[in-house]
Amino acid sequence: MPPIPQERTHVNLASTRAFIFDLDGCVYNGNTLLPGVDAVLAALRGSGRRVAFLTNNSREGSDELLAKLRRLGIAAESEEIVSAAEVTGPFVRERYGPSRVLAVGSPRFLRLMAGAGHAVLPLEEYRRAQVVAMGHDESFAYEKLVALSRAVRAGSAFVAVNRDPRLPVEAGEFYPGCGAIVEAVAVAAGVEPVVVGKPEPHLFRVALERLGIERQAAVMVGDSLHSDIRGAQAVGLHTIWIAPPDADAGAVRPDLTIRAYAELLPAL
Repeated sequence: MPPIPQERTHVNLASTRAFIFDLDGCVYNGNTLLPGVDAVLAALRGSGRRVAFLTNNSREGSDELLAKLRRLGIAAESEEIVSAAEVTGPFVRERYGPSRVLAVGSPRFLRLMAGAGHAVLPLEEYRRAQVVAMGHDESFAYEKLVALSRAVRAGSAFVAVNRDPRLPVEAGEFYPGCGAIVEAVAVAAGVEPVVVGKPEPHLFRVALERLGIERQAAVMVGDSLHSDIRGAQAVGLHTIWIAPPDADAGAVRPDLTIRAYAELLPAL
């Protein structure tokens, strides 16, 4: 397979102060590290650069993601991980205040919403909901679709952790993602959601605030042209695209395109 031309522009990676990495499909697929990512992260830390991990994950908090990174041999700290699941509760509180929330998703996501000061309603109390909040829900069923779409149609604010249609796992396989069930509610209710995660700007801004670095001094590393590259460019970040096999960037122009992390090491 021929190499992808590297779209270097005005970014100087050797002087870039912070690198923000997507997780799924970028640091790991399922429970398998991408080849060479450990060497890149070690080189960055060894040269004093800041590292953060930015994920649309709607099921887990930063502590669970940290435990997974460490299991896979990646050194990290909890404050370096920005999880969309963890950010959604504070996002809803800032925008709508402490609310009665009809939430679906993982048990951890529901606890995170309650921990942010919201009253999480049982499904049968959907008429009382002020906000509907949706994460990835492996037990999603028709009765949930009915309650969520009726609540949104009746005027509840509609918030989605992300709108990713698929979750990549090993061997090129995937699971339907949060976006797949969000779409069902959006179609049934006739209302589009407010999205917390990438490619919307909120998650990127949280990462930059946590790093304490201006956007011009940071670069986003990701595999999704839509969520990672276009989203990062919209807030003024430099970008590195880890191109999946046979992928074509089309009209999108990352600052640098690579197929493997080994191509990135010499530029650091």
